[in-house]
Amino acid sequence: MIKTYLEPDEVKRLEEAAEYVRDRLLIRLLFRLGCRVSEALGIGVDDIDFAEGAVTIKHLKERVKLSCPFCGGRLARAHRFCPACGKDVDEAVSQTREHRRFRSLPVDPDTLGMLSDYIKRKGPRQKGGRLLLFGINRHRAWQIVRGCAERAGLPHLRNPESGRVHNVSPHRLRDAFAVHAVKVNDSGDGLRLLQKHLP
Repeated sequence: MIKTYLEPDEVKRLEEAAEYVRDRLLIRLLFRLGCRVSEALGIGVDDIDFAEGAVTIKHLKERVKLSCPFCGGRLARAHRFCPACGKDVDEAVSQTREHRRFRSLPVDPDTLGMLSDYIKRKGPRQKGGRLLLFGINRHRAWQIVRGCAERAGLPHLRNPESGRVHNVSPHRLRDAFAVHAVKVNDSGDGLRLLQKHLP
């Protein structure tokens, strides 16, 4: 039988199969924070608040805003003529705006200790002017998770929407976090908290 998500004991096996502290920490944060792989890879040393026991996750989205080159009126992608001035807007002015969102997520004491030890051992890497925990790209993160899953002997997982069978991946750790959180607290408050945790 092919499963759709990982159980906490399987995530523990995945973590134990990691050959390096960095890889173990990556798997742990993906599962315990429920963050996206891009968010985990963006965590810097300055995002960790050891006193509060929390990690700040920064999510960057780009929004494209279209406007009329004649009157500056706002346009939708489907507009051929400006609704404000009526002129042909084949060449609408595109403005890309960055939209940043932040959320602070609690971290358990064991993971905080692991983070502290990793930082003391000079694990983080300088990249783009910041000291990042991992300093690797998405492709490498996927390779790490897949390799650990193979070493741990974990089964492939079925995507519940498409029915396709896939290797264990960083996103499956996010799914495991969500399923586990609902099992622990399926009340209305628990679901609202999960929505804030997993935007």
